Amino acid sequence: MQTSPAHAAHHDEREIETVEDFDATVSARGTLAGHRVQGVDLTDRTRELLTTDTTGAVFLGCPMRDEAAAKIRGDGALVFPPVPHLPFNPYRGRLYTPDELFAALDKGYEQTPDALAYAWFQRTKADGDIYASMLRAVHDDSISDALDELLRGARVVGVMGGHAMARGTAAYGGAARLGRELSRAGFTVATGGGPGAMEAANLGAYAAPYEDAILEEACELLAGSPSFSPSITDWAGRAFEVRTRWPKGNHSIGIPTWFYGHEPPNAFASHIAKYFANATREDGLLARSNAGVVFLPGAAGTVQEIFDNATPNYYESRGEPTPMVLVDREHWTERLPTWPLLRALARERPMEARIALVDRIEEAPEALKRLAD
Repeated sequence: MQTSPAHAAHHDEREIETVEDFDATVSARGTLAGHRVQGVDLTDRTRELLTTDTTGAVFLGCPMRDEAAAKIRGDGALVFPPVPHLPFNPYRGRLYTPDELFAALDKGYEQTPDALAYAWFQRTKADGDIYASMLRAVHDDSISDALDELLRGARVVGVMGGHAMARGTAAYGGAARLGRELSRAGFTVATGGGPGAMEAANLGAYAAPYEDAILEEACELLAGSPSFSPSITDWAGRAFEVRTRWPKGNHSIGIPTWFYGHEPPNAFASHIAKYFANATREDGLLARSNAGVVFLPGAAGTVQEIFDNATPNYYESRGEPTPMVLVDREHWTERLPTWPLLRALARERPMEARIALVDRIEEAPEALKRLAD
């Protein structure tokens, strides 16, 4: 099984994101001066905080006792206290997991942290409150920081496609096989983290360590709830059934958004970078797909992603152009004729050698490899 990027992650040595990190730093260095402690519960670390130098440290959303907070403020540390009554932690140091976002699913999706965060977003996004918009921005920046730490050194292939692709269809099965082949080839699969084509690619990556037949079985099981409508609870429940039956899946990344509240995250991405700001999410997903992007048939959102990706390739603003593979000739030349425009844009530029149109999903991994050479 491929090593998870989480195991290879290196973050700024001054960042402390777990109690274990905190204890190890105090033990090894004897000082917290200049450190950044992010979302760690320090309620039971009062003695350490009272006896350790915290000059110039920053504590972001760390619960602690009053005497500890007073002492470290006296040292000149900055303390950003936890925000009460929020359904999310704006200072979190790690990405989400499916288990975390779908906690309490047995009581109905509406009770999950994912649904509660969306409900909070709906309540606050229209009222122009600077406090709420600041919390969203801090949260999204924390997520970006965690995502960069996780993906450092990984070869990431983005898989883009619509949320409408139903479980049980041939297209869904094809997208799942694509995710599996990319994962087996050593790539980290990254998707928009939602249902449809995105879920299929994350499912395929999840199934990569297992025999081929397992993916077919999983697809059959999922087909019992083909869409997240009418019931997200049933749809997500099927995914957790698959994960329970085959618990040792490979990792992949999902990068969804609460901006599309009707679109829940899928449970097959092992690490979920969920954002409030869709623009930050879109750009972040494409910018991190350093080994290329595969575009499956989709509608307006996927068309937007194609040109969001083409623009930095055209100007080489992120360095050399990265591979772009569009799948389904009929879709991208007749139904939504994006390919002719993309090809015209690329003509006589370095990106011309980095774009390809293929008929079938099965051709995409080989096309990616060819374009990268």
